[in-house]
Amino acid sequence: MRVVLADDTTLMRAGIREILTANGHEVARECEDATELVAVIDDLARTGDAPDIVITDVRMPPGNTDDGLRAALELRSRHRDLPLLILSAYVVGPYVRELLSGPGADGGVGYLLKEKVGRVTDFLRALDTVAAGGVVIDPEVVKHATGASKQDSPLSRLTDREREVLMLMAEGHSNTEISRELRLSGAAVSKHVSNIFLKLGFSPDQDNRRVRAILAWFEHR
Repeated sequence: MRVVLADDTTLMRAGIREILTANGHEVARECEDATELVAVIDDLARTGDAPDIVITDVRMPPGNTDDGLRAALELRSRHRDLPLLILSAYVVGPYVRELLSGPGADGGVGYLLKEKVGRVTDFLRALDTVAAGGVVIDPEVVKHATGASKQDSPLSRLTDREREVLMLMAEGHSNTEISRELRLSGAAVSKHVSNIFLKLGFSPDQDNRRVRAILAWFEHR
């Protein structure tokens, strides 16, 4: 897949580029600040050469705060089908909520801690999941967000096991991977997933129920 990579740290960009190219992906462009990232994507889209996914850091110039996240949200508002994988050095729940509830946030969104890039298999799996329209949230962020739900929240209807399944869904795991992680049969996992959709009010004819369930989980924390 073709990737646009944005990070102001040369060493980090070089490391990610090496991982990507070694695994058959192409780094189409590299950016050092958020303003450049927006301009590059707009230019590529204008010429019909938009990337398959954007990987961007949160903290970038020119402001060196959350400029990368703001750029990602701006790009998603202009290019609604553009998959975004956000990298951060921090476990920050509000960033994730804003990303998931932002414009066009119906899939193709990921939030990983930078330290996980070194776990190449997990990083590449997350990349593939997000590029395919899924949602992947770093396990540490998921754990940070875990807690009691509001009593009137749809999440309060879920059993403890259903919450476990939903947490793993938020981390980007497939049903097969959830089955292996929780040592449950495939049929049991499918039943739990169906119950989650039902309790959260998603009918079988709705698109992206898996993504919608993950979004609901973060919205009601």
